[in-house]
Amino acid sequence: MIPAETHLQIGSLLFEGLDQIDLTGPFEVLSRIPNSTYRIYGPTAEPVRDLRGLRITPDATLAEAPRLDVLHIPGGQGQEALMRDAAVLGWIRQQAAGASHVFSVCTGALLLGAAGLLVGRRATTYWNAVHLLPWFGAEAVDARVVIDPDADGRIWLFAAGVTAGIDGALRLAAELRGDEAARLIQLGMQYAPEPPFDSGTPQSAPPAIVAQARAAAAGITARREATARAIAAELGIPAPEARDLPNRTSEAGTSPPAR
Repeated sequence: MIPAETHLQIGSLLFEGLDQIDLTGPFEVLSRIPNSTYRIYGPTAEPVRDLRGLRITPDATLAEAPRLDVLHIPGGQGQEALMRDAAVLGWIRQQAAGASHVFSVCTGALLLGAAGLLVGRRATTYWNAVHLLPWFGAEAVDARVVIDPDADGRIWLFAAGVTAGIDGALRLAAELRGDEAARLIQLGMQYAPEPPFDSGTPQSAPPAIVAQARAAAAGITARREATARAIAAELGIPAPEARDLPNRTSEAGTSPPAR
């Protein structure tokens, strides 16, 4: 926990084609952290649209960001376009080096991987991309939130897909300001989910639903797999052994989409 009198600079990356809940879910939590400044930073000052068309405007550009104490990297299909963006990846590396806490949501973890920051880490990401983490040198963990401190005292937090970002942000709030502060934020949000269906993971959803979801995402999944393999080669990360790759065929008895 960081002393209450220490002011925190918290910043989120904004980019075209992100999934807005990866950003706005954690925003609901992170913007309520006591004694902090929260801002959203984009490659330019221009508004972007999320993958469903929601228009979002950054507070400032990446170049204008101070050294952040907390770096938040959301995901979404637009992540794929940034996997070789030298300016964005360089900014992520620079900010992660100075931050006390680095937090990714969904496929934001793949951006950390492209920046070379996942080697030796325990991490999670969206269920249809978690099998890619070993290509970036990470240990893939089947969990909604993973917390992985490093030897330098930096705390790495990884949330699985989309709505898991709220859970991860509440865990982050507790790391920063203690459990009581996190509970107060949760109550203020009235975050007490009671989903109408038990279909939120590949293990709980009906096999036919999982198959439909995989088929709908087959294109972006194939592109992400090709990118992961290429970046692993560029970064000199050995190809993972078969035993290190999550078994996608065991999820609700489904098979992966054709590659």
